[in-house]
Amino acid sequence: MRRFVQVGLLVLSGVGLLRTSLFTEAYLRYVKEGMRPLLIASGVLLILLGLAEAWSAWRSAGRPETDGDGHGHDHSGVPRVAWLLFLPALSLLFYAPPALGSYTASREAPKAVAVVAEDGFDPLPATSPLPITLTDFTQRVQQDEARSIEGRTVRMTGFVTPADGGGWYLTRIMLSCCAADAQSVKVRVYGVEAPKADTWVTVTGTWHTQGTLGTSSAAVALDGRTVGKIERPVNGYTDALPLTPGS
Repeated sequence: MRRFVQVGLLVLSGVGLLRTSLFTEAYLRYVKEGMRPLLIASGVLLILLGLAEAWSAWRSAGRPETDGDGHGHDHSGVPRVAWLLFLPALSLLFYAPPALGSYTASREAPKAVAVVAEDGFDPLPATSPLPITLTDFTQRVQQDEARSIEGRTVRMTGFVTPADGGGWYLTRIMLSCCAADAQSVKVRVYGVEAPKADTWVTVTGTWHTQGTLGTSSAAVALDGRTVGKIERPVNGYTDALPLTPGS
């Protein structure tokens, strides 16, 4: 591969990483927020490597490569496939792929929520509707023997994932490290019409009575009352407390 191609790939990749991690929030589509310093360091390192390669190429300009017999040969031909490496480098500069959404969530089993410690759940505030995460709702529905969620109007935020056979799920996708290890948590929604897939919404409603509340037989589902569209949160790969429509 010609050395100027190596330099170009290194510098483009480095600049793309720095642009994505320093000046935009697009990096959150790939990795967790805590990985930002590593992305910045990687971008700087790639640029420095590119500059070092450019300096080395400039110093060796005009000196032909030789084989063991002392004859000059040019081994700098570029395989055609190598040029395809420019595409991901350029994409960091000019195009951010869409965030993971309903396509991913519909093709994997919901994330297994953690078992709450033996000391049980904290009391719920009297606020109505009650802001709650999808994970906390799931845990209280299936593990809270005090049935504290019974009859409570709750409010949750997520995006729409169509369900097989009709209906839909309120969904969140979470990352352990990067997009490759994404897992989803879902709450089935009844009683309100499904917005378009991948639409971010805030839903209010009450637990959908099915199974025995406080046990694993309880349905992780909601009888919806209202649905309001919202903008996708900057960091959509967390199961955060709900947002108010229009905020």
